[in-house]
Amino acid sequence: MAERIAKAFKVLNEESVALYLGGFVPEIGFVEPLRFYREYVAKNIPVVIRGGCANWPATLKWNIKYFREKFSHKKVSVAMTPNGLADGITKDQNGVEHFVTPYEVETTMGDFLTMLENKSENLIPYIQRQNSNLTEDFPELLRDVETDITFASDAFNKKPDAVNFWMGDERAVTSMHKDPYENIYCVIDGYKDFILIPPTDLPYVPYKRYPQAEFKKTGDTWHIQPITVRECDYVDSSDGEVTRNRGIEAPPMLPWICIDPLKPDLAKYPEFSKAHQYRVRLNKGDCLYLPSLWFHHVRQSHGCIAINYWYDMEFDIKYCYFKMLETLCNKY
Repeated sequence: MAERIAKAFKVLNEESVALYLGGFVPEIGFVEPLRFYREYVAKNIPVVIRGGCANWPATLKWNIKYFREKFSHKKVSVAMTPNGLADGITKDQNGVEHFVTPYEVETTMGDFLTMLENKSENLIPYIQRQNSNLTEDFPELLRDVETDITFASDAFNKKPDAVNFWMGDERAVTSMHKDPYENIYCVIDGYKDFILIPPTDLPYVPYKRYPQAEFKKTGDTWHIQPITVRECDYVDSSDGEVTRNRGIEAPPMLPWICIDPLKPDLAKYPEFSKAHQYRVRLNKGDCLYLPSLWFHHVRQSHGCIAINYWYDMEFDIKYCYFKMLETLCNKY
């Protein structure tokens, strides 16, 4: 059975690229909703729309200088890390790997921009709250961007669930992951570098389970603080037996991709060499349609500004097939 499953994975890996994915991410100019849906959404294929947001007021004026002049005193939430890996894998002082979330601070836009301009060796700032922070935290910026992407909203037949604002240091890296959203990513200033892997290559993308933790900072010293969950009594309704004791602290474990596509350890994870990687640079004014469930790793230029629109994915037959693939891979 295992041999037949491995053979099926190989067929999926090879046929998906040969029959519809191809060897590169297509690039287009203007796209109307029907074509966008037929050629890209229905096929779960990414596409770059060159110049897709080039004429937005935001693209024409947003940069570090503009934000300092107009919004220097605005309160902002900033994610801080010592290594640029917010929501990624980092070893603690004992060499134990954790999935670590960033240290969040409230500051002013002016102070954030000063941190960007006067780079510190172990202090890497990034505005990256993924709670529709453009609409929730930056309402004064909405007049400079589209509230939704018309061709995408028409194709998906819905409005975005969230619109997020991103700005940060070139050392800030988004580790490889996937999202249950249809994503329209728009670069307003600078550039972003994406590494994409299709969901059909899941069998070759290695995962591990990691204890969760948070970055904490005291003075100039960073440390990693594990997150613990206090369990409650659990009663088996069949016989009334208590199977867990109140007060036990258990670290929650999270499955996460355990390889860096920039420096893959192929001796440890040789199967990763079979995963197809698509590399894309989005320049100022460009947009990327990133389909749901595609794995992506992101880097950026210093001071890069971007907006992304998350549309809830359809939990249709493609999702069901992906869940079957997850089960066969036994990843998590």
